[in-house]
Amino acid sequence: QVQLVESGGGLVQAGGSLRVSCAASGRTFSSRAMGWFRQAPGKERDFVAAISGRGLSTMYADSVKGRFTISRDNAKNTVYLQMNSLKPEDTAIYYCAARGSMNWGTRPYEYGTWGQGTQVTVSS
Repeated sequence: QVQLVESGGGLVQAGGSLRVSCAASGRTFSSRAMGWFRQAPGKERDFVAAISGRGLSTMYADSVKGRFTISRDNAKNTVYLQMNSLKPEDTAIYYCAARGSMNWGTRPYEYGTWGQGTQVTVSS
C-alpha cells in the first residue's frame, strides 16, 4: 500500500514561485503514474498535472500549462510540482495522487491513493 505525504505549500505573492513535493512510501512507486490535483473552497477537485511511471510522459491542465512543471525522482520516491508565475486563482489545497498504472489519467476517480494535501495561497 502506497502512502503519500505532501510538503512545500505556503503563502506567496502573485508572480512568485513555489515547489510542492510528494513523498511516497512503498516499493512500487516507479510503476505508478502520479498526479497533482487542487481544490479551492466550495469547488470541485480539479486536475492540475500528471506524469507517467517512468516520467516520460506528462499532461497539464490548460490553466497551468507553461507555468507549472511536474517531475519525479523515482530513486527518491518523490514527485514534484514546480509552480511559477503564480496567480491568486491558483490558491487551493494541492493533493498528490498515485494511480495503479504506469499511464497517467486526468480524473480523480482514476487515482486510488491520495495524500492529505498542502495549502497554497497566492496573494494579489
